[in-house]
Amino acid sequence: MPNANLTFVDNLVAQVLRDLHPGHLIRTQQHALQSLGPCRVIAVGKAAHAMAEAAAPIVGASLRGGILIAPPLIHPHIAAPSFALHPADHPLPTPRNLAAAGTAVELVRALKPDEALLLLLSGGASAMLTLPAPGLTLDDLRAVTSALLRAGATIDELNCVRKHCEQLKGGGLACLAAQAGCRRALSLILSDVVGDRLETIGSGPTERDPTTYADALGVLTRFTLLDAAPAITTHLRAGEAGKHAETLKPGDPVLARVENIIIGSNQIAVDAAAAQLRELGFAVVEVRSGVTGEAREVGAQLAHRVSALASMPHVTDAARRAIIWGGETTVTVRGTGAGGRNQELALAAALQLDGVPNIAVISFATDGVDGSSTAAGAVVTGSTAAMARAAGLDPVAALTNNDSHGFFNRLESSKTLSGRRILIQTGPTGTNVNDVMIGLWWAGSPNRL
Repeated sequence: MPNANLTFVDNLVAQVLRDLHPGHLIRTQQHALQSLGPCRVIAVGKAAHAMAEAAAPIVGASLRGGILIAPPLIHPHIAAPSFALHPADHPLPTPRNLAAAGTAVELVRALKPDEALLLLLSGGASAMLTLPAPGLTLDDLRAVTSALLRAGATIDELNCVRKHCEQLKGGGLACLAAQAGCRRALSLILSDVVGDRLETIGSGPTERDPTTYADALGVLTRFTLLDAAPAITTHLRAGEAGKHAETLKPGDPVLARVENIIIGSNQIAVDAAAAQLRELGFAVVEVRSGVTGEAREVGAQLAHRVSALASMPHVTDAARRAIIWGGETTVTVRGTGAGGRNQELALAAALQLDGVPNIAVISFATDGVDGSSTAAGAVVTGSTAAMARAAGLDPVAALTNNDSHGFFNRLESSKTLSGRRILIQTGPTGTNVNDVMIGLWWAGSPNRL
């Protein structure tokens, strides 16, 4: 099955990614783009390259220039010569992220009265469009971001803090455009947030923000991180006391100039996986989106759920059955290993499935980069844990140490697995709509689907 030959899984992942291609999603907004008129563009995030490349010919002669802010490996070139490229890093901001955000500010401030602003926003934009509030530094932002990530904070919690420590988040970019006299701002958005909340995607640079300085302080308090970056805590307390302006709030007249459109989300990924599995003869008996929680707990839950597929009475005639979940889990880092939420989920599932035949669990990140690893995710079966132990590896210890990637790498290299693959390797995909988690059951030989 999959950890004997990943061709099946590779084809499934490839089909999901084809349906998620940012260029295809941008082209669904042809009317909105053509009616925009003269405009300048800021494309930021993991899908910035593909989004900009697709939007440029649609906007055509109305395009008066733009900038592209994206991870350095994702944009070797761009066909639209009017875009200036600015590499940026993720998940922690670096000096070049600040430099890139500075060019975005310059572009907005230079908008002419007849020009609109087109923002092409995708996953990773929160880190890449970083501009500290006055009095704060890059080191302050890196410290609080790193601490919240390691503590297992949700993206809503993390971005709540970011929005109150930076200038362009929480509607800051929309306010800047309004101050420059921009007649209209259009944001086309590829959502990497469970629930597709506009104020959370990319930390909502052109969206109203319902959260407050008090909410941001509450996040740090819950995770006992008030000392993680003392300057951040001081800044938030000053904001709570009314010494700093709040973020853009509902009802502000600035919002009358802004239109935000979500063009792609995790639901597309889930639907694409379901369609492909049905084409391959699977009865898709459960589809869920919006899945969150601790990765290892979700992995165990998915494994338990898929274990029941063999006895589901309403699909007794189906020899292949599938469960598909979509969303984004979190990892509370307590160990020193390398990995990501999808590989940790898969490792936890492997332990739950230990010894159970004819079952596989697949989990992968649609951006192709799972946590601190080079893999997108992993595929495991009921035999994965036993093969690891035969190779002298301890799956329980690996999970405890948050070392799912190191564990799967060592297992793939062992004589027990004989070079067969477990890790899903796509490289950076140029898109990002969270994760896809799949449980499979099949009848017949334990080694074949």
